[in-house]
Amino acid sequence: MTGRFTCVGLGPGDPELITLKAARIIGEADVVAYHAGVRKQSHARRIAADLLPVGVLEEELRYPVTTGSTDHPGGYAGAITDFYAASAARLARHLDEGRHVVLLAEGDPLFYGSSMYMHDRLADRFPTEVVPGVPSFSAATASAALPLVRQTDVLTVLPGTLPEPELARRLADTDGAIIMKLGRTFPAVRNALAAAGRLDDAVYVERASHPDERRLPVAEVEAASVPYFSLIVVSGDSRRAGSRPVPAPSPQPPPTTQPAPAGEVLVLGLGPGPDRWLTAEVSDALAGVDHVIGYAPYVDRVPQRAGLTRHSSGNTVELDRARHALGLAAAGERVAVVSGGDAGVFGMATAVLEVADEFPQVGVRVLPGVSAVQAVAARAGAPIGGDFAVVSLSDRLKPWAVIEQRLRAIAAADLVLAIYNPASRSRREQVVAAQKLLLEELPADRLVVVGRDVGRAEESLTVTTLGALDADSIDMKCLVLVGSSATSRTAAGQVWTARSVR
Repeated sequence: MTGRFTCVGLGPGDPELITLKAARIIGEADVVAYHAGVRKQSHARRIAADLLPVGVLEEELRYPVTTGSTDHPGGYAGAITDFYAASAARLARHLDEGRHVVLLAEGDPLFYGSSMYMHDRLADRFPTEVVPGVPSFSAATASAALPLVRQTDVLTVLPGTLPEPELARRLADTDGAIIMKLGRTFPAVRNALAAAGRLDDAVYVERASHPDERRLPVAEVEAASVPYFSLIVVSGDSRRAGSRPVPAPSPQPPPTTQPAPAGEVLVLGLGPGPDRWLTAEVSDALAGVDHVIGYAPYVDRVPQRAGLTRHSSGNTVELDRARHALGLAAAGERVAVVSGGDAGVFGMATAVLEVADEFPQVGVRVLPGVSAVQAVAARAGAPIGGDFAVVSLSDRLKPWAVIEQRLRAIAAADLVLAIYNPASRSRREQVVAAQKLLLEELPADRLVVVGRDVGRAEESLTVTTLGALDADSIDMKCLVLVGSSATSRTAAGQVWTARSVR
């Protein structure tokens, strides 16, 4: 008969915060296991010491390393993986012999807890139960007496190990926040709080619920004094209107272009993705605005800084975004609307201008960006070196019959064709229909270039033919170029289109 495996949450440190169920199960254990740091006593065992039954077997699972420094051939990840495998094997021996193994976990077992790695390795082999515990952030919030979130507020739990710009962006975009995993990460976390305009509202709590608990404003914390067992609480109330003044912008290098004046909306193209493809003009413009508005993935690419408010929205509310931007500018705010690629190529520039007459007191200025068609063409060689046309396959704003008519006209005119928005998760049939239509007008050996995520780590470029094109492999991350009769390929594989027509 196999034994039972139970992961028991002990809460943040105060033994009085251990639940009645956890206390009962610990008292019934045949084996009590717990993790311990390098050259440290186990915090979990200390919390539960008075509950351990007399004569219980104990298994101390001592980490071989707690930082990234190790001589293990697999590095830190390899050392930890081997440790978890060996620890699971130790516990499995007891379980195979029918013993009830209780693994003690600080806080909650499945919230940034080491016990989850034992659970991963044992739960499919033995009867397993998880007993929840009070997480450390609940104790910290109670200690700081801060209303964390109310009503429809959003709470975000963030590890301090995130890159500083990413941390700043997420802090700016949420209501309440908890930042875990401090220690050596604290200076970068404090910088991120400042960049997000949340530093003045952040409370540092060290060893929540322990006898030596410490609590003070983050701005007053000495970085060298911060242990791992600490976290930061940012109340959702700090986001409410009038709760705090808007922080002054961080010092910025003097821009080479004039910042956006009040009463004007800047519409900016961010390029296809890499920061190196963001133009200096657009970068300077972003440094001079107070509000950035756009589709969420594009707003996410704008670095957070103090004084900047970000307004993200979905993919089908372009006119609402435009009115929001124009309304802010009419109220005297400095506003930028962002698009991927070039804002004037299937981007927000047209949406803003479409409703601009509703705000006659507001000017609109469009700044160019590197477009996706330029980026894909450059990777392939020079396929748009001659005349070309650009079409979106999305039928959200125009009937499919119009798209079909334009595809046939472009094929008949013998132009290179650049296809934007070829497919999406919910729209798969258009690219199949477009390929079938083009094959009625063009030879099957016509060269085709498919660029996916060009400029990013996942970039791929495929050169094929119209007949061999795998339409099922095309998605929203792709841009497709269909060559003309003047398009050919060099011996080295680069695609180009002749400038002259005979």
